[in-house]
Amino acid sequence: MSIAGNVLVCVAIYTDRGLRSIGNLFLASLAIADLFVAALVMSFAAFNDLLGYWMFGPQLCDTWIAFDVMCSTASILNLCAISLDRYIHIKDPLRYGRWVTRRIAMASIGCVWVMAGLISFLPISLGLHRPDEPQPVVDGKPTCAVEFAPTYAVVSSCISFYVPCVVMLGIYCRLYCYAQKHVKNIRAVTRPLAAQAASNKVAGGGPALPLHLHAHSSPYHVSDHKAAITVGVIMGVFLVCWVPFFVINIVAAYCKDCIPSSAFKVLTWLGYSNSAFNPVIYSIFNKEFRYAFRRILTARCGGYESVSTRAGAYLDRKRPTPSKMVSSASIQSNNKASFAAVTPPRGSAVGLCANKHNGSCTHLRDYTPRSSLSSIRQMRVNSAEKLDGEEVSAI
Repeated sequence: MSIAGNVLVCVAIYTDRGLRSIGNLFLASLAIADLFVAALVMSFAAFNDLLGYWMFGPQLCDTWIAFDVMCSTASILNLCAISLDRYIHIKDPLRYGRWVTRRIAMASIGCVWVMAGLISFLPISLGLHRPDEPQPVVDGKPTCAVEFAPTYAVVSSCISFYVPCVVMLGIYCRLYCYAQKHVKNIRAVTRPLAAQAASNKVAGGGPALPLHLHAHSSPYHVSDHKAAITVGVIMGVFLVCWVPFFVINIVAAYCKDCIPSSAFKVLTWLGYSNSAFNPVIYSIFNKEFRYAFRRILTARCGGYESVSTRAGAYLDRKRPTPSKMVSSASIQSNNKASFAAVTPPRGSAVGLCANKHNGSCTHLRDYTPRSSLSSIRQMRVNSAEKLDGEEVSAI
């Protein structure tokens, strides 16, 4: 599930131009980290736990532990970068394009992976992670348990988990306060506008003021808030999955007998399962990812369709059925006939007979564009009244 879901996320971002935004670069990096957890960590952990011993040699054991630490660190650092990106985008959208460029985003992602590699491969290759006790042996066969020295357990847990979590929680608390203020501003603006629109409608005045002109209630801000909620859910699921492991990881480093081996394995796999949750969260809370997943999974030799064509699909869905549609040709012909009925022929006197006496005109009324337009408008209204309600709504 983790491999299939995260591969689907990477393919969706790579093949769809509508998903190649700067913010989704961090999501792609997170998906790659989760993919590494599934392919390089969970697969070997399954062999280790099911067989009860390590069959790949001591050198590969250290490499596996290093990948375990690196991928979990990269996941939470990517989540920290995503939360910071969302905060800048929502807090100051006008300067977001100058502050967060594609080059800066790629450099940030590179720093995330370099930091994850330094906290994992460097100390583990130097043997700084090993506890004083040797690895246990089961029936004469070696094992590979994720056991760390107390110093390395505390330092790696703080860098990989606790410090980024404090940063993310602070960012999302600020985002929550900003969202509350944002909602109050929208209500303060939309209520007077709605009242003015209602008064204009009752008084028969001009059209109501368009609510979408207010900058803070634009669809872009709405989508940004939805994206922030999505990332918040992702972070919440991550915390639920990994907090128990990082707590018992430090406890087991100082008191090995305090944590049963079975409980340690269950909580470790709970942390691993987070790698399969993120694609599910994308498909539930993000419409663009949901549409891209549906497009990829239902493609049948017809190539890929970009998310940018959703506007045409939306119009096709909203277009009335043929039974409720009025022929555009007949409407156009009626309009031409109406215009011809009130328009004098070219080259003739521009005038209309206002009073008739014995079949002859006694007074000519000037023909003006205003009178012609009003006549056309009146005739169209009269012809529209002959249509039923469904045809009028279809027009």
